[in-house]
Amino acid sequence: MKILTASQFKELDKYTIEHEPVASVDLMERAAKAIVTELEKRWKTTTRFIIFAGPGNNGGDALAVARMLCQDGYPTQTFLFNITGRLSNDCLENKKRLEKLSRANFTEISSQFSFPETGENDVIIDGLFGTGLNKPLDGGYAGLVKRINTCRAKVVSIDVPSGLMAEDNSHNNPAAIVCADLTLTIQLPKLAFFFAENQKYIGEVQALDIRLHPDGLAAIDSSVAVIEEPEVRQILKPRDPFAHKGAMGHALLVSGQYGMAGATVLAARACLRGGAGKLTVHTPDMNNSILQCCVPEAILSHDLSDIRVSKAISTYDYDALAIGPGLGTHEDTAEAVHQFIRNHPGEMVLDADALNILGRHRDWISEIPQDTILTPHPKELENLVGACTDSYDRMAKARELSIKMQIYVIVKGHNSMICTPTGRVFINPTGNAGMATAGSGDVLTGLLAALLSRGYSANEACRLGVFLHGLAGDIACERFGEESLTASDIIDAIPEAFKRLKGQTL
Repeated sequence: MKILTASQFKELDKYTIEHEPVASVDLMERAAKAIVTELEKRWKTTTRFIIFAGPGNNGGDALAVARMLCQDGYPTQTFLFNITGRLSNDCLENKKRLEKLSRANFTEISSQFSFPETGENDVIIDGLFGTGLNKPLDGGYAGLVKRINTCRAKVVSIDVPSGLMAEDNSHNNPAAIVCADLTLTIQLPKLAFFFAENQKYIGEVQALDIRLHPDGLAAIDSSVAVIEEPEVRQILKPRDPFAHKGAMGHALLVSGQYGMAGATVLAARACLRGGAGKLTVHTPDMNNSILQCCVPEAILSHDLSDIRVSKAISTYDYDALAIGPGLGTHEDTAEAVHQFIRNHPGEMVLDADALNILGRHRDWISEIPQDTILTPHPKELENLVGACTDSYDRMAKARELSIKMQIYVIVKGHNSMICTPTGRVFINPTGNAGMATAGSGDVLTGLLAALLSRGYSANEACRLGVFLHGLAGDIACERFGEESLTASDIIDAIPEAFKRLKGQTL
């Protein structure tokens, strides 16, 4: 699913108007009908709607919604804010249509405004500003937003909460953004909806299909997309019924210092559940008994040091290499990581302390081979690229690193973002808050190592691995709930996640 910028949505509207063809005011009518249909599913005719409309097309949508609700028997009170005396053509047309209703209860505001009394059973429709906004709200509009955010009524925003930019909010004013309980967004979600700091503004999001022209959408070259299950299913490789373990990939996991064997166990178990034919774990000797008991399927390679990884070994016999979980950042460990990065000839995943080591030795970043996968959480990413102001800035810097180094950077979070060497970004829709638990990232590292060893390309492994990881988390959440979910639960759910992707059931 493509994620469009505000300007691209404008292009798509224009294309639809020209090629359907349909008048712009009729397209607005179509959007308003979709909004009203959703509102009437949720609230009975005893609910009072208070509609705030701005002077642009978002306001035109709001006025059309007010008219339709009024016609359907809902009590409404509508305010059109026309401070400059300039309304968009379609907003003006919908103002005229609303004024024809005798019971419209409509007020046009040009200067002074008294906020209406509201109660907890009322619903405010926020149609002040949409995706065309390009600067923070101030003055009277900022004051109005503050009043909306402090009243007891439910708030429904049309397309985007007023004051929120569709993409970059790094220089926005948080106090001048509507906090919606529900955002009824037109056609597709906006990029800003996927960023953690914006969740308090958007509330529940419902995308409404208003049949914008499919050819116009197909023609738009979007650099951001949400991963969808059908495309993930197409990535899955069939398993040869005559396969043997040697044909299913051999992964090497470099992991674990004394006291951190758990991270190694989690990554190793996930790698084996991910389908790797063989797994070797290079780890300190002190982890031997733990790993032999917890992951008997794994082959162990003991480091010369009893307590940490201190020397690199040859990796030529392995199809994929994963470095980092529970590794520590001691200087001899760092030098070993450096040698692994410089000498490994194949696919590679760098996570956790491998990334922290690179953050301390940034000159080594230039030696990372092309198509390597990095899996930082936000703080680990900042160690690599510098401080980030917000999620948009984080995505932009991760994408810049991906393009510059021709590598893949998975920025982990509720909606993990896969930044690719071409500049495209894939947003993952699976996963839940229960996965905010120690070891979840180690599970992802193991999964990615398994997929790479199986012969998936880095691009395929990233999309399939991240989606599968989140899906397994969702399955585990169905079983245990968010509070009780552990990383081991995610591993135990990987088999069912694979089966769901294949259309099978356990």
